Amino acid sequence: MACHLRSMSVPSSPCSNQTVIEEQLRSLKATVSCPSATIETMVDGLAKLSSIYSCIDELSSQRQQRKAVEEELDRSLVLIDLCNAMQESFMELKACVQEMQLLLKRGDNVAVEAKVLSYTRSAKKAQKQIKRVSSKSASDTEGCRMIKLLAEAREIAVSMLQSTLCLLAKQIAMSSSSKWSLVSKAFQKKRVVCEEEQLQELELDIVDLESRVEALFRRLIQSRVSLLNALSL
Repeated sequence: MACHLRSMSVPSSPCSNQTVIEEQLRSLKATVSCPSATIETMVDGLAKLSSIYSCIDELSSQRQQRKAVEEELDRSLVLIDLCNAMQESFMELKACVQEMQLLLKRGDNVAVEAKVLSYTRSAKKAQKQIKRVSSKSASDTEGCRMIKLLAEAREIAVSMLQSTLCLLAKQIAMSSSSKWSLVSKAFQKKRVVCEEEQLQELELDIVDLESRVEALFRRLIQSRVSLLNALSL
């Protein structure tokens, strides 16, 4: 299946101005924390965050506090592991959605309901996993400005991943809000088409998120390399 990615405007060239980066982080935090934020908001936000990490990396060419850098290296691993876990969760959720689409076409309402429950359990399981590790990624180091920028970016990343899973869980709840067995036969065909379209859109949303989290994962690996290089300065 072709990758379905929504467009987003990102800076054409990296910016190493710390004040500008701080403003970008504040703006991103406000956007993704908005109650009206959608899955598309998170998709665009993840792309923006990867771009901000690129800007922060440019600051690593300056001499940094060794202890702060070493502690940041440890905490960065938590977010990298979390991104990896999210990728696995997305694969699981996407498989559930694909199976739901097949079951809908067969008219197996009981199996669809069971698969909805399976999807919901998977989403909740992933949410609990993020909550467990989020405290480990928190920074209490009074380091240089670059380390503080990385800490703030990491905090936003964890928050976005949490919000993303909440939104995905709500999407399937919306798709299955009407009890399958209570739908009138006269509207059965129309209902199936509507549900299939909703599930197809949800699958595409997950594909988008997979791509953005994968890009963030690669960016975080590059950021660790920059930090390791900073230790040798």
